[in-house]
Amino acid sequence: MVASMPSSPTGPKVRTPLHLHDRDLMRLEERALRIREDIIDMLVEAGSGHSAGPLGMADIFAALYFHVMVHDPKNPDWPERDRLILSNGHICPVRYAAMAQAGYFPRSWLMTLRKLGSPLQGHPERDRLPGVETTSGPLGSGSSQAAGLAYAALRDGKPWRVYCAMSDGELQAGQTWEAMLFAARNALYNCTFIIDRNNIQIDGTTEDIMPLEPLADKFAAFGLNVETCAGNNIADFVDAVARAHGVSAKPTVILAETIPGYGVPFMEYDFTWHGKPPKAGEESRAAIEALRTLGGRLHAEHQ
Repeated sequence: MVASMPSSPTGPKVRTPLHLHDRDLMRLEERALRIREDIIDMLVEAGSGHSAGPLGMADIFAALYFHVMVHDPKNPDWPERDRLILSNGHICPVRYAAMAQAGYFPRSWLMTLRKLGSPLQGHPERDRLPGVETTSGPLGSGSSQAAGLAYAALRDGKPWRVYCAMSDGELQAGQTWEAMLFAARNALYNCTFIIDRNNIQIDGTTEDIMPLEPLADKFAAFGLNVETCAGNNIADFVDAVARAHGVSAKPTVILAETIPGYGVPFMEYDFTWHGKPPKAGEESRAAIEALRTLGGRLHAEHQ
């Protein structure tokens, strides 16, 4: 099954200010909660997939799809859209959930994650799902793809921007740093790299396996503007993006410090949840309950 949606040259015309009113922030936080619930349901239905990264990045994807990016779900190939590259394709459940909520495709499709013939594969496939810019899989390649797109936009005088979501673990791949050299050399101010700094990878913590720090100093030495934020604080992330938009001579990397498995206490900070789903039954029920009660901080009247 290949997704098919109408396309037209029209779409949003104006990049709106990024300032967040309190009511807008509340809506985004509610979006992130719904995205996390969908992630759990998708992974349980699929019986495989990654939990920690998608849950940790839900706030950022809610902000991107519902506040930051200029895009049109009804016209996914609109030429003037912003581009979002997902370099760490294994966290695709968070992207699929955000896209479904934005209206790119019916939410019922989410339950086809990783199934044979589904447009929602375990790594996004560009030809299967409108609104997905690249096919991802090899970690480290997304930064090069993003830099290439941003370079093309500048050469063509286009106003759209490029955002590249990346894992911290893939910074251990040399291709990433080649892309950063290229981006800085060509002053790709329209390109923002968003690093999911959750400090884990499949075999343990990044600092135990292949230390990355001091990351901010490394990116600055490569010629990039560096911003840091609390990745599970939507307002803090949006402020970082706004600062990135204010830089006119350099690409920006945002080091978003996230909690892997965020919202589900028994998953948080635990690298063993990098590449496995919750089991149907007690685990999945506990995960959903934790999300809906903010880890037990809220108490429903019926309980």
